[in-house]
Amino acid sequence: MDIEEKSSIRIIKRIVFVSIIVILILIVGVFASKSDVNYITIKFADDTSISIVTNKIKVSDILSENNIVLLEDEKVIPSLDSNINAIKTIEISKIDSENVVVAEEVSEVTLEQILGDYVTITEKIITEQIEIPYETVTKDISQTGTDTTDKVLQEGQNGLKEIKYKVKYQNEQEIERTVISETVIKEPVDKIIQISTKIVSRSSSYKATSGISLSSTVEGITPTVTTMNVSAYTAATCGKSASDPNYGKTASGARASSWYTIAAGPSLPMGTVVYIPYFASQPNGGWFVVEDRGGAITNSRIDVYMDTISECTSFGRRNLECYVY
Repeated sequence: MDIEEKSSIRIIKRIVFVSIIVILILIVGVFASKSDVNYITIKFADDTSISIVTNKIKVSDILSENNIVLLEDEKVIPSLDSNINAIKTIEISKIDSENVVVAEEVSEVTLEQILGDYVTITEKIITEQIEIPYETVTKDISQTGTDTTDKVLQEGQNGLKEIKYKVKYQNEQEIERTVISETVIKEPVDKIIQISTKIVSRSSSYKATSGISLSSTVEGITPTVTTMNVSAYTAATCGKSASDPNYGKTASGARASSWYTIAAGPSLPMGTVVYIPYFASQPNGGWFVVEDRGGAITNSRIDVYMDTISECTSFGRRNLECYVY
C-alpha cells in the first residue's frame, strides 16, 4: 500500500470518529431538553382546563408565561410560590366567602372573651327521698246483678325510697342527672276494698243479733268460698211433737228460726255466719247462722231450717255456693 492510500484511510477514520462524537452530543442534548420540559394541566374555577408544555416549575412563572392572572376572589393550588408537584396539575378556584367571614369574626375574639366564656362544670352527689304510691286492691265477693256495698278492709299507705344521683352543674344550672342507686326504705301497703252484696231486710221476721244484721257482724272478714250440699228441714221432721217442750229447739239451745237457722257439721262452730247467694231474694237476703247439728249432717252438708214440710220438699237438695265467715 502506498503512502497516498494510507493517508486517505486515516482521514476517513477521523471523519467517522468525529461523526460519532457529534451524534452522541446531539442525543444527549435531545434527552436533556426533554427532561426539562413539563406537561402541565391548568384547571379553572368554571370547570374548564388547558394543557401546556413548559420548562418552568414555579407556579407563578407558569401562570405568567401563559398570561393567566388571578382575580381577588380566586385562589390557586399549589400556591404561587410553590413548585409543581408530581401530579403536575394547577387548580384555580373561587374563595369561599363564608369561610372568610368566619375567619374575620374569629380574629376579633379576644383572649379575655374566651376566658370569660369558659365555665367549669362541677359534679355533686345528692340524695333524695320520694314516696312510692300504694296500690288499691279490690276483692269482689258479690253476686252478679245484685246491689253491692264497698268496705275498706285496709287503708293504703305510701312507701318511701331513697335515690342517690350524680348531678352535673354549669353556671349553677343543672345540665345532667344520673341515678347511682335506689334503696327502698319502706314498702307501700295496699289499700284493700271489699265489694259485697248489699243486704236489704224484706220482712219483719228477719232475725238480727243484738239489733245488728248478720252481714254487719262479718264486715272486714274475708270468707271461705266453697260448694256444699244443701238440704232443708223443719221442726216437724225432727221426731218431736208440737207439745214437746224441746220442739223446734236447736243443739245450741236456741229455738230454730226460718231463714236464719242452719244445721251444719262440726267443722263449722256454733255461731258461724254463712252467706248463700241462692237465697239472696229471701227475707234474710241469704244470710244464716249455724245453730244446730244433725246425725246425717257431715262437714260437706248443711240443712236450712224452713217453716213447713212442703217448703222443705219443694226445695229438695242442691249443691250451692256458700260463703263461710
